[in-house]
Amino acid sequence: MTAPIVVLASASPRRRELLTLVGISFIVDPADVDESVVTGERPDVYVERLARAKAAVVAARHPGAVVIAADTTVVHDGEILGKPESVRDAQAMLARLSGHTHAVYTGMAVAFERRKASAVERVEVTFRDLSDADISAYVATGEPMDKAGAYGIQGFGATIVERIHGDYFSVMGLGLRRVVALLEEVGLTYQFVAGITR
Repeated sequence: MTAPIVVLASASPRRRELLTLVGISFIVDPADVDESVVTGERPDVYVERLARAKAAVVAARHPGAVVIAADTTVVHDGEILGKPESVRDAQAMLARLSGHTHAVYTGMAVAFERRKASAVERVEVTFRDLSDADISAYVATGEPMDKAGAYGIQGFGATIVERIHGDYFSVMGLGLRRVVALLEEVGLTYQFVAGITR
């Protein structure tokens, strides 16, 4: 059994942590793609399109490697909430999400030897009621500023999430169960000790 080189097409520290968690060795080569939303595009279509685009860009730079790519977005009342552009923007997003349930969509794609597979996970996340002081204090940590929806479930943001319905790791940015299934679709196998093999 041979183990192909694995490339993570993302600079996300959370995605790096998750692959490391399950013993997959990899190198990082982030993809630089246009992340603009197409007018009228559904969030599931949007994140899967971006994940596939990222995988394609990086696969072209690493022939023979297996490329894992992903994109995550937050949706509330039908609106895609990206990364906040300012402290005020982050505060406004958190105020909107306070006491409500929103959806997190994570698109994942795997590319290997001209084969590609992709899928989307949708998870419902409910916030507890947040006071203005809660929101200001959380934003002051800096954590919300580089995350879709202005929060990270794996950090300080864990204290503002009341419950989730779905895959926790997808909310973090990479659904590990789904990635294993996508690897199988392109002819690879995940093994607990060996990582990814042919």
